[in-house]
Amino acid sequence: MATPQPVVIYPPGSDGGRRVRVDDRFVGLAYGVIDVVEFLRRAGLDDVDDVWVEQSALIEWRGVGPDGWGA
Repeated sequence: MATPQPVVIYPPGSDGGRRVRVDDRFVGLAYGVIDVVEFLRRAGLDDVDDVWVEQSALIEWRGVGPDGWGA
């Protein structure tokens, strides 16, 4: 991951899902932190969990933080 904040979680959409980007790739639509964990594992970060996702400085939460899910 090349940038200071290589993971971006976008604000919730009308269905409550949040787009997830890793580096320059859109990796999926998350409906909770556990979805973000799975996307990051698929991207090669094996040692991540929900606590890491909620606290990591590598993740930029746009609009609302890790507690902001739902429409």
